[in-house]
Amino acid sequence: MQALEEATLACPHCGEAIVLLLDIASGTQAYIEDCQVCCQPIHVSLWIDPQADEYHVDLRREQD
Repeated sequence: MQALEEATLACPHCGEAIVLLLDIASGTQAYIEDCQVCCQPIHVSLWIDPQADEYHVDLRREQD
């Protein structure tokens, strides 16, 4: 797995496809990022599974 991964996901506010650059090397993390389309804040949760060499991303509305 590369240190940076590009993921195309749906914004939980507007439903449009957005591209996130995920820093896999930093491990499991949570942060806020604004949607590139509607500019609403998104709570991004990133879980890293090093044994399986994969990651999982969950996007939620920031205020939820």
